[in-house]
Amino acid sequence: MLISPAYAQAAGGGGDIFSAILPLVLIFGVFYFLLIRPQQKKMKEHRSMVENVRRGDTVVTGGGIIGRVTKVKDEATIQVEISENVRIDVVKGTLTEVRTKSQPASGDAKPAAPANEDKGGLLGKLGLKK
Repeated sequence: MLISPAYAQAAGGGGDIFSAILPLVLIFGVFYFLLIRPQQKKMKEHRSMVENVRRGDTVVTGGGIIGRVTKVKDEATIQVEISENVRIDVVKGTLTEVRTKSQPASGDAKPAAPANEDKGGLLGKLGLKK
C-alpha cells in the first residue's frame, strides 16, 4: 500500500497545571487593576462625600436637581431647598456632586466683583477702545 499507517501522537494534555492556570490569573489581574480597583476607589470617594454633606452645601442629585441643603435629617436623608420655600427630602445616596461647601462666615471677607462689570475686553486692554 502507498499510504503508511498514521500513529496517534500525544494529545498535549501532559503539560503542567501552571501553564494552564497562568492565562486565567493574568486575565483576573487585568480586570482587577482596570475595572474593580478604580470602581472601589470611586465608591469610597462617593461615600466620604455623602457622609460629609453639611447644612448650607449646594448639591446636585442624581436626577439633576440643584439645591441647597437646609437640614440633615438623619444619616440617610437630607432636606434640600430647590427654590424659595420649596423643600424636598432627598436620600443622601442619590447625591452626585457637592458643588460648594459651606464655609464659616468671617467678618473680613471681601464681596465678589459683579459678573457683568465691563472691563473693556481685549480692545480696552490694548487701548484701542474709546
